[in-house]
Amino acid sequence: MSELKIYNSGESIRLESGGVLDDVVIGYHTYGTLNSGRNNVIWICHAFTANSDAADWWKGIVGEGCLFDPAEYFIVCANILGSCYGSTGPLSLNPYMGKPYYLNFPLLTVRDLVSAHELLRTHLAIERIHTVIGGSIGAQQAMEWTITCPKIFENLIIIGAGAWSSPWAIAFNESQRLALLADSTFNNESLEAGQQGLIAARSIALLSYRNYKIYNETQSEDDINKTSGFKARSYQQYQGQKLLKRFHSHSYYSILNTMDSHNVGRGRESVAKALSVIEAKTLVIGISSDLLFPVDEQKYLADHIGGAVFSEINSLYGHDGFLVEVDKLSRKIKDFYAWG
Repeated sequence: MSELKIYNSGESIRLESGGVLDDVVIGYHTYGTLNSGRNNVIWICHAFTANSDAADWWKGIVGEGCLFDPAEYFIVCANILGSCYGSTGPLSLNPYMGKPYYLNFPLLTVRDLVSAHELLRTHLAIERIHTVIGGSIGAQQAMEWTITCPKIFENLIIIGAGAWSSPWAIAFNESQRLALLADSTFNNESLEAGQQGLIAARSIALLSYRNYKIYNETQSEDDINKTSGFKARSYQQYQGQKLLKRFHSHSYYSILNTMDSHNVGRGRESVAKALSVIEAKTLVIGISSDLLFPVDEQKYLADHIGGAVFSEINSLYGHDGFLVEVDKLSRKIKDFYAWG
């Protein structure tokens, strides 16, 4: 439905860490047309290993006849910095070294990702955004952006995220980093670096995205006499191999570090003070079985963003519920828009 577009900005981003990322490139997709009032923009911030083709990975939410229909909205999704789907990341050419960055790619924070969104927004001449929405690290971006530029947004929809990265979430991320680092090839400067580590890291991640109940439902064995060849083992291996075909270990490592950085209160007196800046009408959605970002984190956001509404989706699918429960999610967002 939409081709990947590449914006070679020629611009630099001054990073929160103090460094500079030069000649920023942003891969992005758009769907639909900007209307005459220029007030129909939906900006989707994608999650960890997703890409800018939101109509592909968020089927049922983006597309003809869906919640975000290109016939009604101008939908934008930009690939995040650090990833490997068109935007500047570890596989990009380091202009000072004449070769890809690989592990020399600088530390990025969620705020740095928002700086790239601002570059693209300016390039597209978008002055007002009807809705910014995201789940997981996508929600972290949406939060940061509405704090940094509160006048731009009419609506904010946060799904499955908190105001900061909890010790629990950071521990999961560190376990994945340890898996990557345990692969003796991870430090190699090559496209094949850290492949086995990436498979192991993905296996760890899945345990945080799902939960005990959904594994029991989907991976249980019919044969009580079985001693090997278990479904759960093959499922973990399959998911790791599946990611390996489309992602790179150094981008995975970079984004893990970016997620750890998330704290809206940093440099803003307090978390509560930062959240109070948000002017957009806000819907905060939690997933009942989310182990990675429990609903208490979303309730905190709703309590500290002025006029925000909290809503919970009952799902067995854990954190991945925002990708799976598209009908429930669509209904909640339609109700939110109807509240006026």
